[in-house]
Amino acid sequence: MGESKLGGVKSGMSELSTHRLTDRKRAAIVQAAIAEFRVNGFEATSMDRIAATAGVSKRTVYNHFPSKDDLFAQILQELWACSAGVDAIGYRSGQPLREQLVVLLTHKMTLLRDPYFLDLARVAIAEAIHTPERARSMVAKLAEKEEGGAAFLRAAQADGVLKPGDPMLMSSLLQGQLKTFAFWPQVAMGQPPLDEAQQAAIVATAVDMFLAFWGTAPAAPQAGS
Repeated sequence: MGESKLGGVKSGMSELSTHRLTDRKRAAIVQAAIAEFRVNGFEATSMDRIAATAGVSKRTVYNHFPSKDDLFAQILQELWACSAGVDAIGYRSGQPLREQLVVLLTHKMTLLRDPYFLDLARVAIAEAIHTPERARSMVAKLAEKEEGGAAFLRAAQADGVLKPGDPMLMSSLLQGQLKTFAFWPQVAMGQPPLDEAQQAAIVATAVDMFLAFWGTAPAAPQAGS
């Protein structure tokens, strides 16, 4: 290998290493902010404290995030990003609707019990309570994310397997049943996550209740009829 080509390879490896180090520092800063916001709240947390917890200089923190508001915005962005996989699940025409809904809600359950997601949610909710204007912004962004579930239900309606109705309302009611047992008790009251059997039972019940009201499939014949 020529000397110039070797130098180029070394330079590329050095840049890659630098980018990885930068990414690690950025991730450490976000993790530190989450930890400090949870313990002390947004207003009482200083950038100095975040830097110390992250093990980086204050200058490094400001290089990545010019203000605490920018840090909080990043936390919200990661919160939204966590739900991207659930939102990406699309309706498949010709496949049994109940099975698809069980898969959809099971993915949602996996998200709701993820420790990192719960930490992000605790920080976001706590700050929203203290700062109403942040709450309005959060609700607007969460509504955008709920559109993923609504799009699924809208496609099922177009396929004739669900009755007419507001897909956003239907999605909120369907997913809200999970949050009643697998999100709010854990976030607000420190309850342990549900085990797999409990999750499966809640998912099955939520889906069956939903389809009993909005499904178009005929009821199963009674024995002896």
